[in-house]
Amino acid sequence: MILAVLSVVLILTVGGCACVVWTARGGPRWTHGAARATLAAGHVTTTLLRSRRSAARGGSDTDGGSD
Repeated sequence: MILAVLSVVLILTVGGCACVVWTARGGPRWTHGAARATLAAGHVTTTLLRSRRSAARGGSDTDGGSD
């Protein structure tokens, strides 16, 4: 069961990345929506991972370095 879920997630991720590339090259209109959804999901994932990392460090979001 878990293998099926991971396979679907992998297929959606690869398909989303393909839509982002296709949109950048001027693809059909439907790829623009899929590309936006893929980029938004990536942004949400990045934000969640950063907040999780900062909470693990002790809650301080500023570490003196630059990103």
